[in-house]
Amino acid sequence: MEVLGHYQVSHKTVRIACEILENNLEEDEIIIAGINNNGYRFAEMIAENLQQLTDKKVVLTRIKLNPAFPVDHAVTLEYPAKNTNGKTVVVVDDVANTGRTIFYAFKCFMDVLPKKVEVAVLVDRRHKQFPIKVDYVGLSLATTLQENIKANLQPKDAMNVLID
Repeated sequence: MEVLGHYQVSHKTVRIACEILENNLEEDEIIIAGINNNGYRFAEMIAENLQQLTDKKVVLTRIKLNPAFPVDHAVTLEYPAKNTNGKTVVVVDDVANTGRTIFYAFKCFMDVLPKKVEVAVLVDRRHKQFPIKVDYVGLSLATTLQENIKANLQPKDAMNVLID
């Protein structure tokens, strides 16, 4: 069942970009860090919108981790982590479920001191098992643990979010 269609995904992405900008007006640079593939695709969309809204420097980067085995594999940031010192970082994923993936994504910032780290997701499910607070949400869903949320963000003209 479709819970968000193409227009709604696009609209929510623009709204999240506006909220990020409003909450970071004093910043000269905003780092948008997408998790893996779909989180990175959503981060790209947010970064594109931010660049249309402001002249601020927007840095887009990817956080790579293995969500199934986050302790057994390295968590890496494509952008040099030292360059996040004193900067605002927005960690982006498509769907937040238990919070585990986002929790382990923070690992790449543990040896530096960003000014602040915020979280943006397209869909936030209410099954948190880790201490994660999502700052920017496209859609908040109360689902059962058995239901699966799938965000289809490619191709650009046929995006949607499905629940099954």
